[in-house]
Amino acid sequence: MTTFQEARAFLLKHRTDYDKAVAGFRWPDAAPFNWALDWFDAELARDPQSRDRPALWIVDAGNHRETKLSFAALSRRSNQVANFLRAQGLKRGDHLLLLLGNVVPLWETMLAAMKLGVVVIPATTLLTPDELRDRLDRGRARAVVSTPDQIGKFAGLGAEKLVRMVVNASSPQEGWLPFETSADFPETFTPDGPTQANDPMLLYFTSGTTAKPKLVRHSQRSYPVGHLSTMYWLGLQPGDVHLNISSPGWAKHAWSCFFAPWNAGATVFVVNQPRFDAKGLLATIGRCGVTTLCAPPTVWRLFIQERLADFKVRLREACGAGEPLNPEVIDQVRAAWGLTIRDGYGQTETAALAGNSPGQKVKVGSMGRPLPGYRVEVTDADGNATREGEITLRLGIDRPAGLMQGYQSDDGKLSGADGDFYRSGDVVFVDEDGYFTFVGRSDDVFKSSDYRISPFELESVLLEHELVAEAAVVPSPDPIRLAIPKAYVLLVAGTDRSADTARSIFLHLHERLAPFKRIRRIELVTELPKTISGKIRRVQLRRLEHDNNRGDSLRGAEFREEDFPELQKTKSDH
Repeated sequence: MTTFQEARAFLLKHRTDYDKAVAGFRWPDAAPFNWALDWFDAELARDPQSRDRPALWIVDAGNHRETKLSFAALSRRSNQVANFLRAQGLKRGDHLLLLLGNVVPLWETMLAAMKLGVVVIPATTLLTPDELRDRLDRGRARAVVSTPDQIGKFAGLGAEKLVRMVVNASSPQEGWLPFETSADFPETFTPDGPTQANDPMLLYFTSGTTAKPKLVRHSQRSYPVGHLSTMYWLGLQPGDVHLNISSPGWAKHAWSCFFAPWNAGATVFVVNQPRFDAKGLLATIGRCGVTTLCAPPTVWRLFIQERLADFKVRLREACGAGEPLNPEVIDQVRAAWGLTIRDGYGQTETAALAGNSPGQKVKVGSMGRPLPGYRVEVTDADGNATREGEITLRLGIDRPAGLMQGYQSDDGKLSGADGDFYRSGDVVFVDEDGYFTFVGRSDDVFKSSDYRISPFELESVLLEHELVAEAAVVPSPDPIRLAIPKAYVLLVAGTDRSADTARSIFLHLHERLAPFKRIRRIELVTELPKTISGKIRRVQLRRLEHDNNRGDSLRGAEFREEDFPELQKTKSDH
């Protein structure tokens, strides 16, 4: 039998020995286990080496305020919140909508809910009232914890029976309980019984790039235990100060602002800025001694606009997630800090399942190799092994602990993670060393003249142009080739959406792309459609092209390759 503590210790011991970690790691057995009680409280909050260390450190740049809570203090506070929630009638299996930014009650409530067995629905504060209604209805929420600025969204939603708790309200809010009264409750907590491994714990709404958001259900085992692999990929160690730049409400926040750092016994470090300020954030990273950093590509691209070498940081590990990073970003960070940004990969449905782990060769552009505990196969549509295909997880006795229980339907039934395999929908190329390179979503990859085209590959080349801020490549119908690659391009501020700009981009592409994958049309736009989590909605752009809708507000100035005679010298129809 393997315990959580043993599995964790094994990964920490072999944190830079990939082969030994993969060969010897075993997931903890699916025994009764409550991570908040049996790990956070019983180990981190009691061990003399960790109990007084900061578990949570929040820097509010707007008002220059800093908040630190030790593991022991956060254990006591979450007990009070658990007792407070219980007093409101919440019990094991009830659903609670967590609608908070990066404030201390978010972490208190997450821990408290786990102790109670209450299922949390994390939500971003950017939700519209209609999106909020969907979360309440399909998520079957019985309670909500929110801030005063969100209260107006609940008007007219017909959720009168909802238990409502408000954080940091400056005055009484009718129908809402002040969260701060939780401080009046006991600092000790007694659970109503053992927590089973398969008890539900989290309900995530996917970002909905192609359809209505799905409900992804995780258990009391899948995220707490499953994120041992995330801890390994990030390279976290006890005592680290870990900064992960992502917003509450999304899975990556739970990955790296909650489970992975606390699995390691590291400090969760958060910086709240009124508006993103790369220079200010870099200065804070140095001043506060951040040792490990994970940020999305957008943030890394903003970082390299500054003189990185001027910022004296104590970083040991630097990671990127969300989409693969461009080589120029990796090169500039390495030149300034001597660190190589290590990409990793996973989904809302999983913990980190592949990554460039510490101490291993990093192949620029690759998202790494399967992490300990994951048996990953690359398969075609028929399930056969292939060099380029869909990331697939073998289930049965090989089922990884970090895989969701399934997609929850309106009637509560689960699907998508049963049977013999889990198919991710993400297409990769696997090289002779077992490294994966992202190709695209299975529904984003398209064919042009019978060639498979990866939007991500072409977008990466576009982003290397100095005038391109963001780009999305989609198929545009063509009578001869079936489809041709077309790019919707958002330019850097102050750049004219002119023929000269388009010519410059086309020339850049001609020098770097084979003829069969060249972008034949460019549309210079003022905005790109995005999901609430910031992912570009290629599906919306594909529909614009399919319908040839020129009246949509997203349309911009379109330029075609044939508009520029000088390009014909390098043009080929092969």
